[in-house]
Amino acid sequence: MKAITLLLLRISTGVLLMAWGVVKIGAPEASIGVSDKYYGGLVSAEMIQTPFGLAQIGVGLMVVLGLFRKVFYPLQALMLIVGALAIWKYILDPLGMYLLDENSRQLLFFPSFCVAVATVVMIAFREDDTITLDAKLGRN
Repeated sequence: MKAITLLLLRISTGVLLMAWGVVKIGAPEASIGVSDKYYGGLVSAEMIQTPFGLAQIGVGLMVVLGLFRKVFYPLQALMLIVGALAIWKYILDPLGMYLLDENSRQLLFFPSFCVAVATVVMIAFREDDTITLDAKLGRN
């Protein structure tokens, strides 16, 4: 059961990262808008949208496949944790009760924290994550 649960966690977090990458490539203006509004324009340059999107798709795909997990789980965690840290106010106060107000609150950002933690769980239980290409190839 643990291996199936980790497989589902791996698929869900990896596909989410891939979806964000597709948005960066297919609708860079949307990604730039999110960066401008919530991340202080940190990753708003149009020229980085496609390379960063491709990187997200690549990392997400490797996570889904369970290939080179020692490398790609931490990379996914880094991407998701950095993204979550940039919106910390929305994670700590999703209902706008003390850090945000009624106009700026955003409950939909709270799952960013959940997905980041899920990736850390995947790293912690990597040895139990046996339904992977790494396992098929005899690698841990």
